[in-house]
Amino acid sequence: MPTLIIRTNVEAPADLRWKMIQDASATVADILAKPEASVMVILEHNPAMLFAGNDAPLAYLELKSLGLPEDRTAELSAALCDFVQTCFGVPPGRVYIEFASPPRHLFGWNGGTFQ
Repeated sequence: MPTLIIRTNVEAPADLRWKMIQDASATVADILAKPEASVMVILEHNPAMLFAGNDAPLAYLELKSLGLPEDRTAELSAALCDFVQTCFGVPPGRVYIEFASPPRHLFGWNGGTFQ
């Protein structure tokens, strides 16, 4: 159930969006060693965003996963920042990432939870 939400003020060209989210899905599956069949990626591009008083390229990411390895968040941050810089041109210093590992009973799927 890994879920990656990418919000960036960088316009994602229509002809590249599908590849961008496919690459993000593969990246998440790889860094978490989870099957890609369980990964969800959401891309919200070009909203009004401001960081450090300006609107230069920036991104806010949320990575949620059951059993997210808290001892690896620095490694996960580096991998995601590298992805965002490569894909969107956003430098790591303009990226915030929120990591979350919800309890299994608080994440729903297929009419139930992951209890």
